[in-house]
Amino acid sequence: MRYLVMVQGSQADYDTQSGKGSADSPVWDEKAIQAMFAHMGAINDDLAESGELITGYGLKEPAAGRAVSLDGEGRPVVSDGPYSETKELLAGFWVLDCESLERVTEIAARVARCPQPAGAPEYPVLIRPVDGGIDD
Repeated sequence: MRYLVMVQGSQADYDTQSGKGSADSPVWDEKAIQAMFAHMGAINDDLAESGELITGYGLKEPAAGRAVSLDGEGRPVVSDGPYSETKELLAGFWVLDCESLERVTEIAARVARCPQPAGAPEYPVLIRPVDGGIDD
């Protein structure tokens, strides 16, 4: 079964990783950033070796994104990020092919153990089964 495993974050989280702390989250120093990348890299390596990894990416900060909706007459309305109405956004994801929900839950728990500075916000790692796709 295929699963989408998602890591959440906010623009403020990206800001703390580039040296702009806030009252809600401390600045990440270079050691903390390297520890995060080492943790995620080890997960990626293990998933590739086990054959469970289909794909996965970390995403650029929300400020680099864009939202497109339609106005009442069907014309596009474009908003550049960050999106003030949205607290948490997708920060990264994996598409995995795992034997069971229990197995992907084990992987998500490992992702959730990613090291971070004390006081940084913690988000759940989200799992969604994938229901078909263009390559099925």
